[in-house]
Amino acid sequence: MNLTISKNNLLIYTIDKLNIFFNDKKKIYQKDLSKIHNISLDRLEQCFKKINNNYYKTSKKVVFNHLNTDHFCSYLYFLSNTCYKKNINPIICQKIYYLNKILHSVDIFYEVNLPDIFLLIHPVGSVLGRAKYEDYFVVYQNCNVGSDKNKNPIFEKYVTLRPHSSVLGNCRISENSVIAAHSIILNRNIKKNTTYIGNPKSFYQLKNKSKHEAWK
Repeated sequence: MNLTISKNNLLIYTIDKLNIFFNDKKKIYQKDLSKIHNISLDRLEQCFKKINNNYYKTSKKVVFNHLNTDHFCSYLYFLSNTCYKKNINPIICQKIYYLNKILHSVDIFYEVNLPDIFLLIHPVGSVLGRAKYEDYFVVYQNCNVGSDKNKNPIFEKYVTLRPHSSVLGNCRISENSVIAAHSIILNRNIKKNTTYIGNPKSFYQLKNKSKHEAWK
């Protein structure tokens, strides 16, 4: 993977931000994150490999740009989630999650298991809660995934959440489905290859023939 700064400088860059924003006398040091950092970047590379977009790949080489906010948002998620999975100090997990929220206005808690392959497209204001996510998941801005009566959504492969859409409660969104912009779905299942448009009181569904352009 081509990085715009070296792995070591990226780690220093990230730790500097964490210590600046959270100056609580519990400093984070390179030794705290060095092994986890490499694992996180491996996960990031595997994710980015599948994205068909010039911002993520040039001449078939995966690219990570620390100044591309969508890239950096995904990186911080993988870093926080890897820390959690490897039982790193929960305070560090919390700080990385919090940093992502500060920098990108997203809420993706470090315990939430996004799939190995996903794409965040300027996801400002999006909240991705506890759900079952599968690969090739796409999220735009101001999307909301959450529970209703302690029931969480299930997403199959190739699901896209368009801007300002919400999926709440006991939903199963089947393969290659799209939740249209400004739509709300609550406690309802969506069949394969469907675009859902509307809200719980007034909605309609269209046949969805193609996958998101990022996966073609």
